[in-house]
Amino acid sequence: MQRAAIGASRVALATLLGLVLAGCNTTPTDETAGMSTEKLYGEAKDEASVGNWERATMLYGRLEARAAGTPLAQQAQLDLAYAFYRSGEKAQAETTIERFIKLHPSSPALDYAYYLQGLINFNENLGLLGNLARQDLSERDQRASRDAYQSFKQLVQQFPDSKYAPDAQLRMNYIVNTLAQYEVHVARYYYRRGAYVAAANRAQQAVQEFQSAPATEEALFIMTLAYDRLSLPDLRDDARRVLTQSFPQSSYVTEGFAAADKPWWQLW
Repeated sequence: MQRAAIGASRVALATLLGLVLAGCNTTPTDETAGMSTEKLYGEAKDEASVGNWERATMLYGRLEARAAGTPLAQQAQLDLAYAFYRSGEKAQAETTIERFIKLHPSSPALDYAYYLQGLINFNENLGLLGNLARQDLSERDQRASRDAYQSFKQLVQQFPDSKYAPDAQLRMNYIVNTLAQYEVHVARYYYRRGAYVAAANRAQQAVQEFQSAPATEEALFIMTLAYDRLSLPDLRDDARRVLTQSFPQSSYVTEGFAAADKPWWQLW
């Protein structure tokens, strides 16, 4: 009886081990294994068209690998970067588009690649499109803004006739204005905390680097206030003269910092 029990236990153990090993050797089924590259591309586009970005990225990734060395693989790589971008996977989108630019410097789609590279950073860090809340965008991290600017600049300089160039130029102007407003935001911060030297210097930097940006109006206003607090009448009067000559209808002269409550970026 005891030997029979032991034997049964051994059989049960062997069966269990067999099932475990069988489970370990099971591999996921590739549902796209029988698809042609054209069919796979069509499936990926269909998923993207309805906003199913997670599945679209999976299909584009498989297509890129399966069609390696062909123009279709390049298209899949671009579409993959865009799908990552739309799904909010910024790191993957950046990596994918950077790889495309590096591997295909003579591609006829290089202008679009630079444009998409700019959008990836522009959308993530400025939040201009689709963001309806009132907020001072200049207060956010400026690194991505500068990266986006460089991508758009490469597009405009290398492909001035590209259909993406006009929009890229608009976004470059916007980024410059944002960077200028960031400097003014810092200057305002220093002034309100009594750091008048730092405020004057930061405002002056904004005026020097971004002369045509709307933010220079407030920068000049801050300079007049800071120099007045520092008992520097000559510098104060110079800043005030430039302010009134450059912005004869300046609301800062009559409203002070209250004029800053009207964000320029909401008009773009």
